[in-house]
Formats: sequence, C-alpha cells, structure tokens
Amino acid sequence: MELVEVQFKGQRKELYANSRSLYLHTGNYCVVQADRGEDMGMIVSISRVSPKDVDSNAKEILRHATEHDIETMEERREKELEALKTCQQKAAEHDLQIKLVDVEYQFDGNKITFYFTADGRIDFRELVKDLAGVFRTRIDLRQIGVRDEARRFDGMGMCGRNLCCSSWLRDFEPVTLKMAKDQNLPLTPSKISGACGRLMCCLAYELSDYKELFRDIPKVGSKVNCFGGRHRLEKVDLFKASVILSDEDGNTIEVLVEELKEELEKSVRKMQGRPSGSGLEDSPGKKNDATRDRGDSPGRRPSGEPEGGGRGRRGGRGRNRKN
Repeated sequence: MELVEVQFKGQRKELYANSRSLYLHTGNYCVVQADRGEDMGMIVSISRVSPKDVDSNAKEILRHATEHDIETMEERREKELEALKTCQQKAAEHDLQIKLVDVEYQFDGNKITFYFTADGRIDFRELVKDLAGVFRTRIDLRQIGVRDEARRFDGMGMCGRNLCCSSWLRDFEPVTLKMAKDQNLPLTPSKISGACGRLMCCLAYELSDYKELFRDIPKVGSKVNCFGGRHRLEKVDLFKASVILSDEDGNTIEVLVEELKEELEKSVRKMQGRPSGSGLEDSPGKKNDATRDRGDSPGRRPSGEPEGGGRGRRGGRGRNRKN
C-alpha cells in the first residue's frame, strides 16, 4: 500500500493512505478526507509500506483534483483575506489581545481555521460564536507559537536555504543556550536566532558530534602539560578533528584530537603510575619491605619483643605441663 504525504496551506503536511490504488504523482493535487468533509492539497511524497504498518484510522485519498476543484480552491483563498479582517474586527470588539496570523478555508467550505498567537491562554468562546454567526460554518480558532508562525509563512535562513521548519522539520525540539556554548559559538543574539526570534533549531543538529569530540578533552582556555611543556588550549576544530595549543612564548601548534588524548593519557600515567620493574609493586599475598617496616602487616608483634618470644612462652607452658 502507498502512504502519501499531502501538503496544504501554510506548509501543513499530513499522511494519507492510497487505499483506492489511484495512480498518483508528486506535484499533483488531490482531494482527501477531512473532518466532516473534504480538503485538497498537493502531493509531496509517496512511499510504499506494508498494509499492517498503516493506521486503521488513517484518512484516505478520495480522488484526483480536477480543474474545477482547483478553481474552487482559488476562490476560497480569495475569501481568506476578507475573513481575516472580519476576525480582527470581532477580536477588537471583545478586547482580545491576540495577533491573527493566518486563515485557512477547507476545500468544501465546511470549516474555517484561524491561526493566532497570544501571551498566555485566551478565552475566545464568544468570538467563536460571533464568527460562526457571520460565516455560517464551523469555526476553529487555533493558538500557535512563534515557531509555527514562521513555519506557515516560510522564509530563508542565514545559511541561504529555506527554513527547516517549513521544508522538512516535523517536530520542534527544545533548544537551549547551553547548546551554543558547548559548540563554542558566539552568543550574539543575531547570530544564533532564527526568523522566529528564538534560538535556531539547527543548534541541535551537530551537538552530539561536538560532545563526542570533546569527550576527555579539557575545555577551551584550560592549561595542560603535554608535548614537553605547558600549553593552553585555544581552539577545537570539529571538521578537522584537531585542536590548537599555544605555549608560554605564544607559539601555536595544531595537533589531532587523538594525538592530544594519547599525550594526556601518557602524562596521567607518568604522574600517577610507578616505573615498571622497580620492585615497588606488591604481588598478591606478599608485602614489600617498606610495608613490613611500617608494621602494618597482620599479627605483627609490638616493638621490643624478641622474635620467637611467643613460641618460647608457649614452649615454656608446655614444659610446665610436663612437670
């Protein structure tokens, strides 16, 4: 069975089952099932899946869109601007502090969806009643975030490509300022903020690679003893998998991360380990001379008592018993 991804207005995408085995092609328009009616969108991808992997409640594609269907949809789009102005007027009458973002007519006209942003929760029940009385159809007011607002209008990122949220990104993941710090990025808001004004979603894309590379490596700015001297870690280059070190004279060297790790491990072993073959390492069940001198071996006699004295006493007691 084919699973088809259909795109609607505002980069909204949903999956539908081609249970009627229609001949579909990406870029074509089709009519699909919707809540209490029909909707129309453009096919953006088609994938073959096993029937058991398709949700039993999945909506299906009804038919190909005709020229008349496309004309009808264009008429709906022309009405959306007027509907937006009407909703703004009604919201002002009810003194609702909301920002209307977009309006979307369903293909068959059975529903109109108004998208808005606001600070906090908004009680818009009275507004819905007024709009339903004006348009004589089902009204859906949907509060969205600033990221969803940017997704609906699309745009270009500072990388020169379409916004991730409007092109391929389905779900928004939490993005924190610590992610930028972990990647040694400048914390200038204009450099790490997206079109929505929030931290860019792409800050999370390479974070796992940076964490893997920085594992067991000192932080930038720390001083380490390696390569025969004391150096300061100036920079880590993820793409080259290398670091730049500077010595006390200001000279810099660039070495691979693996080389730095090996050098640091050698330094740690040199500081904590003992020279091999020195005879200081204790074998199991055997104490070295230094340990015996400290008197911490089990059963050691107090100082001053002659060695074998205990045996003498035991021997004496034995002789007394004989007598």
